[in-house]
Amino acid sequence: MSVNADLQRERAAATLDSEDFARWWAGGSLLLEERRTLERRFYADPDFAESVHPSCLSYKERYEQTVARSTRFLAKLRQWQRERQPQLQLSVNMLRDFRMLLSGSVGTALFQQSFPLRVHFTMFMTTLLSQGTEEQQAQWLNRAWHMDGVLGTYAQTELGHGSFIRGLETRADYDPLTQEFILNTPTQSSYKWWPGGLGNTANVAIVLAQLYVKGNHYGLQSFVVRIRDERTHEPLTGVDVGDIGPRLGGNGVNNGFLGLHDVRIPRNQMLMKNAQVLTDGTFVQGRPPLLLYGTMVYVRVIILKDVLFGLLQGATIATRYSVVRRQSRINNDEPEVSILDHITQQAKILPQIARGVSYRLVSDWLWRFYDEVIRQLEDESTPERNSLPELHALSCCLKAVATDEASEGVDRLRKSCGGHGFLSSANFDSIYGLATAAYTYEGEYTVLLLQAARYLVGQYVDSLKRKVMPSSVSYLRDTARLAWGKNLTANCVRALQISAMEQVRQAWQTQKMHQSSKVSAEMASNLTGRQLTSAAIAHAHAFFTRNALEQLEALRRKGDLSPNISLVLGQLVELFVIDTFLRQSGCVLRWNNGITGTQLRFVERRFEELLAKLRPNAVALVDGFDFHDRVLGSTLGCHDGRVYERLMEEARRNPVNQEPVNSSFHNHLLPMMRGKL
Repeated sequence: MSVNADLQRERAAATLDSEDFARWWAGGSLLLEERRTLERRFYADPDFAESVHPSCLSYKERYEQTVARSTRFLAKLRQWQRERQPQLQLSVNMLRDFRMLLSGSVGTALFQQSFPLRVHFTMFMTTLLSQGTEEQQAQWLNRAWHMDGVLGTYAQTELGHGSFIRGLETRADYDPLTQEFILNTPTQSSYKWWPGGLGNTANVAIVLAQLYVKGNHYGLQSFVVRIRDERTHEPLTGVDVGDIGPRLGGNGVNNGFLGLHDVRIPRNQMLMKNAQVLTDGTFVQGRPPLLLYGTMVYVRVIILKDVLFGLLQGATIATRYSVVRRQSRINNDEPEVSILDHITQQAKILPQIARGVSYRLVSDWLWRFYDEVIRQLEDESTPERNSLPELHALSCCLKAVATDEASEGVDRLRKSCGGHGFLSSANFDSIYGLATAAYTYEGEYTVLLLQAARYLVGQYVDSLKRKVMPSSVSYLRDTARLAWGKNLTANCVRALQISAMEQVRQAWQTQKMHQSSKVSAEMASNLTGRQLTSAAIAHAHAFFTRNALEQLEALRRKGDLSPNISLVLGQLVELFVIDTFLRQSGCVLRWNNGITGTQLRFVERRFEELLAKLRPNAVALVDGFDFHDRVLGSTLGCHDGRVYERLMEEARRNPVNQEPVNSSFHNHLLPMMRGKL
């Protein structure tokens, strides 16, 4: 099949070898070829072809199609896994890799609106691993992995409560006579609401509920609750369960509601690795209660990878389309140019590529940090080493800011494609729907910022006391003013750090001021909310920029990068830092009043220079992300650039166009015209 001539010219003129970049991006030649082999296994299978565009299906049809495809997908995937590794060892890392496969290229290609068993393989199984005893894991984990009568979900969020998990109303009362827990959702607002797969797919749920024993409250605990019959799938007695209806995106997930009315479960179905209820009702607290929320931290760490994937999907579509699409002349005596030749279009697209690549560098570091913290917590010989608060704060503010900027970035990329970007066949609706959903799930944006800000204020107070500080917040004790040097990138990072430090200081001072007026500490925090959220956002920007630069330098020291990749990555990370600085310029100039107009113009000029340097490699870069056409799912972003042909092909296979005259003409339009309104 022919390839668009403009795309061919772009690829021929690039100095970056996209295949070389793809090998690095995938983690090496072996991993790249392994993924491509897996993709071919699925994409060549006619069982996974789309006979009609998913947007033309009803909500019910889409769910049923997704479930049917899921079962075929999992059967084929398990066969592939057994060929590679006959004996799989279940672990958090293995589940992380499986989760990334589901939300990565193969999973995205086959399930553009996500996957109804995704929560089963991530939050449900991860919680069993992290919170279940060895006996409980033996009872549930292997069956869950093989889906042997167990299809799970994780039920935390309620109709009336989301991120404020202490406010959850679902109750679990222990009955020492029968050694059972009695679970209830006592109010309408206490119904579980949103869990993925809960509506019609899952038959077992890990339910977070407030534990009561003999009238005493012992906080939130996790309970394994069977909600549907293993053989008939009928809801069990006392269980009210269903689907919550269509959403803005992710309509393959089957989000559901769950009401529990005097549902009894055995004592051993409370997950008891970190806390126990003995047969007589004695409550025993084991490891730190914060570990109960480890599943959320785990998912927040992974969400950063999810949103960078979606952002780069959108950037690939927009970049290829912007080469194919010709619009307006730059010089009157020359033909219309590719819209990517307009600097205004470059400014919409190239910073999003830079952001996605920089997020990748930071997310790799964040996962290693998560691993390190888990090892610390498992090592009981060094209880004084606990980086969990730092990890929690980082995962909160980075998740909040990354999902906000990624969803904004995807929408900007859609807009950069003009009217065609608004078509469902462009696939920005699916990409945006998943990106913007991540803004809210596993911690609502503002709530997470406030949690991170509380940590930052505490660390700022510690800095005043000259205490040892974690590395991510060590800049809070650096009160030196900005000394503008020759290194623009270093200037930008330091200016962002000063802005963050000053906003944390202002938040602390504002809290103190409100507390001095005799209001409660809680009210003082509420009145300081705007300053606290601003401080957390500023901290996230300062951390993202500094860490991306540090990770790039670490890769260069290891010698993992070819000269060309090192050069282009350096340009991308620098563009990310400068773009962040310019986007935050209001905050930066407020707290760094020594920055002059001349210095700011230097930054803006460098921003435009980087656009010009990256422009010749734009197509090679997005080719290097190695998204198969099925992954992009877009008429605008295919590798061959046949945009207009694909748009017309998709229009012609629209079910509405399968008959020359729609029945609505004879049933409605013709009678109306005869009536001569």
